[in-house]
Parts: sequence; C-alpha cells; structure tokens
Amino acid sequence: MSVSSKKWNEVPFSEIIEGSAFGPRFSGDSYADDGNIVTLRTTDISADGTISYAEAPRAKLDEAKFENHFLQVGDLVITRSGRVGTTAVFEGHDDPVLPGAFLIRFRLRQNADPKFYRYWFNSQLGQNRLLSVARGAAQQNINITNVVKIKVQLPPLNAQHRIADILSTYDDLIENNRRRIDLLEQSARMLYKEWFVSLRFPGHEHVKVKDGVPQGWEKAVFADIGEDIRDSVRPEQVDPQTPYIGLEHMPRRSITLMDWGSAEDVTSNKFRFVEGDILFGKIRPYFHKVGFALTDGITSSDTIVMRPTHEKFFSYLLMTASSDHFVKMVSQTVKEGSKMPRANWDVMQQYPVFIPPDNILYSFSEVIKNIVKQLKALALQNQKLQQARDLLLPRLMNGEIPV
Repeated sequence: MSVSSKKWNEVPFSEIIEGSAFGPRFSGDSYADDGNIVTLRTTDISADGTISYAEAPRAKLDEAKFENHFLQVGDLVITRSGRVGTTAVFEGHDDPVLPGAFLIRFRLRQNADPKFYRYWFNSQLGQNRLLSVARGAAQQNINITNVVKIKVQLPPLNAQHRIADILSTYDDLIENNRRRIDLLEQSARMLYKEWFVSLRFPGHEHVKVKDGVPQGWEKAVFADIGEDIRDSVRPEQVDPQTPYIGLEHMPRRSITLMDWGSAEDVTSNKFRFVEGDILFGKIRPYFHKVGFALTDGITSSDTIVMRPTHEKFFSYLLMTASSDHFVKMVSQTVKEGSKMPRANWDVMQQYPVFIPPDNILYSFSEVIKNIVKQLKALALQNQKLQQARDLLLPRLMNGEIPV
C-alpha cells in the first residue's frame, strides 16, 4: 500500500539531527602516504554525492585523539565551501575516516534516512535552501548554525526508505557504468605503457633497439602529434545552451570528460573545442585533469585544447597527454613565482616522443579508438540515467508520486 502523495510536512533540520561538527584541523606535516587515517576532502565528493577514496590523502595521527571526529556509517557530510552544499552519505571504509575542515558532519536521528536526505539536499529544492543561507562575497560558504535552521521535508520513515531505494536503483546503474569506465581506462593505460614505455609492442622480439629507440621508429616531439588550439570566443558569441566544461567538470585521472554545464553563466572569454578534442588543465593543481570531449562546446581559458596533427595520432596523443610521465614533466617545468603556476605550451610541445611505423601506430589506434567508443557510450548512458533520476527526484521529494 503506497503512502499518500500529499505534500510532506516540513521541520527545521535541527529536529532530525543528533549532532554536528566541522571536520577537525591538524598539522599538514601529518600527511603521509602510509598514514593510518583517511582524510576526506570536498574534491573527493562528486556533484551527485558519490564519495571516491582513490585520491583521498592519508595522515598519521593518534586515533585516540581524533576518535570522536571519525565518520560513522550513515553520517551525512555536506561541503561548506567551494562547491557549496554537495551532500554525501558515509557508508563505511576499512580504515578510520576524518572529514576535512571544509566539510560538515551531521548525524541523524532514527526518524531520518540518511540516503533520503542525501537526495533531498542534492535536489534543486535542497540546493536552493542551502544556498539561501550561504554567506561570503568572494567565496560563499555555509555553517552549522545556518544549516540547522533550514526547513526540510519529513515524510514517514517508510516513505523515506522507498524513495531512497527508487533513486538508488539509478545510482547503482550509474556506479556500475563508472566501474566499467574505470576498467576500460586502466586497460588503455596499460596498453600504452606496454607498447610505448616498456617498448613491448607486437613483434618487439625481432626489433633492435639503439640508444633507446626501436629500429624503424622515429624520434619526434609532442608538437608533431598534437597542436594547441586557441579558438577564443567572447560570452556574447555563445549560445547559452552550449556545453561548457570548466576545471570543476573534469574528473581526476580519467580520460572521459562525461560532465559539463551550460554557457548561460559564462562571463569571460573561453576556448572553443569540438568533439574528440583533448582538454588539459593547465594550472598546477589540475594537470591530472586530461580527457577527450564527448561533444562540441567551450572550455575554461585555464585549459589547453589539444588536437592531433593527423587523425592517426588521436589515440597516441590522448594516452601520451594523460600519462603520468607527461603530467609529471609539465608539473616540474612550470614557471614559478605565481600563486597558481601554469603549464607552458612552449615546453610541452618539445616533449620527446617516438613515432612507430604505421602498422604499429594503426594497431594501437584501433584498440584505443574501440575503448574510447565504449567509454563514450557508457558516459552518455550515465547522462541519460542521471537526467531520468533528476526528473524523478523532485516529484518523489514533494510527494507528487505515491510511494
């Protein structure tokens, strides 16, 4: 029997929480790759509230000292600056996890389903209410005092569970596709490393290597396989519905640029790109943001737009530009002295590469292009799933659809 579809009651958020806290602060010297504690940052939470621990830094800390700050299963964490108001649910981890200083932790009472409130806060209604209490001119932020005063909807608990289950079905499909994307990207990186770094390409057993260069391969530079496209465009020249990819839309260490916004809020000059172009974040903290575009659009002027000099170089250019060695080189050769050092194309284009014979190049290209085709299909499928979920979400949240 479904719960009535009438509008849900609203209560102050303070009425359904047991406690709240900002993430604790500690010395930066405590960070260590072999740390015993995982630290969660705002950048480890995606726009839809998914937590990723792949790049979350670790710290060596006294567990007893921070015990009261560790996240517990079911805790809500809400970003309080940067991308304000993004909400996630902590579902557990093998090691203790501390929320960062720019996250707020809320522990809910038994009459509230954390998954439901993750969806509620990430809905348009929830986002509007969170942003209505944000403060700050240069950079907005929210605090506990204001957030707990927000009015939230409070359906019966069984309705909360059902709504969360319905929406979780979409998220499970999206997450499954993300895992498939990750595996495909790993296979592409492994193939590039095997053929072009370790030089174990097909037939390598019969090819002599002199001075590190296989016989029949040519010494070249990055500019021979890719060029920097600077097609600048002013805001008034762009249709507001044009896809816009900023650094905030580019995933970390993924070559699939599956997210974008629209150009309606763009107020400064940007660069045009076309489907298949490769975007490279050129500010030091974002050099690991490199991927291929799924659509035509515009991008931040803090991004380098790359295009292969010949179509046969697309796969080679993509995998070279996103390789750890290339990103490390860019990071080590930036011009210092500014707050956010930027990559220098004059240096990047001189990066040495080896161009193999066409049969090797085309064999590699065919494999990578097939992977890219699958990546695009999965990414676009996820977009459709997200759109379907986001259309359903407000109707479930306001009680229009019986559950």
